[in-house]
Amino acid sequence: MKTAIITGITGQDGAYLAELLLKKNYKVIGITRNNHVSNLEKLAYLGIGDKVKMVECDMMDMSSVINIINTFRPDEVYNLAAQSSVGLSFNQPIGTIQYNIISVLNLLEALRLIKNDTRFYQASSSEMYGTVKSLPVTTDTPMHPLSPYAISKASAYWTVVNYRESYGLYACNGVLFNHESFLRSESFFVKKVVGEAVKNRNNPDWILKVGNIDVKRDFGYSPKYVEAMWLMLQQDHPKDFMICSGKSYLLRDLIDHVFKQLNIPAEKLIVSQELYRPTDILDIYGDNSSAMSALGWNYDYNFYDVLDILISEELKANEKINKG
Repeated sequence: MKTAIITGITGQDGAYLAELLLKKNYKVIGITRNNHVSNLEKLAYLGIGDKVKMVECDMMDMSSVINIINTFRPDEVYNLAAQSSVGLSFNQPIGTIQYNIISVLNLLEALRLIKNDTRFYQASSSEMYGTVKSLPVTTDTPMHPLSPYAISKASAYWTVVNYRESYGLYACNGVLFNHESFLRSESFFVKKVVGEAVKNRNNPDWILKVGNIDVKRDFGYSPKYVEAMWLMLQQDHPKDFMICSGKSYLLRDLIDHVFKQLNIPAEKLIVSQELYRPTDILDIYGDNSSAMSALGWNYDYNFYDVLDILISEELKANEKINKG
């Protein structure tokens, strides 16, 4: 039985990854900042809350990280923990950059010192590439980060590369583009749109207030993306991969689709300049051909089909709340 540590296990990807690893007979150790029951709701939703060993750890404290690695001697570490909101990073740039870089450095250094045969996965982000001169984005595309979050993820990315090249660690970056699910946090665009639309579809006073929706993003489905994370750590040699759908979607079109599916009139949508970011990417999508060929990863979802899955799941959850 292999042992895997997942940081950020209480998030969307952490929960789906834990579910996948448990099915593959791993012992799963979940790292959390605090072990409150409310933080474990995503694991409970998947019915795996009692199958994961939860451990509190301050990722900014090197001694705590060393203790975790020394105690569990993991075969694999999946680092998904981060301050992951682009918008929030503009309000909290120092905290975002400190946490998203130092936590990665602490993990890699602890592995180098204690168990250098552990395989390490770092959750990287398409936001690192920012303004690009040509699409699709590949691992050879120059980075031009446009937010404190993107800067922090770019720094963490190169830290992983440095430990791989300097110390021979099996360490790799999965550059994930936007990926959604029912378990997505409510601060993220698609979850906000679908969740609020389902909850308020019959409310005559409700409006959906959004920022710039005339931008395009590459969207995918989280349960499929965590499969790529696992596959990256099963290869003979570590390598960085783009995990994406290979297609971008206009945010305005996604809202139109949700509204039509729920019979919500278009005038319920309000675009507010107050919600615009200081800088934003107009269009971005990645090239997933390397992940498909080298990893044997299969991804064939159209994101409008994913939206229908999310709407259906939100409707079921909303119905339970109303009955309960």
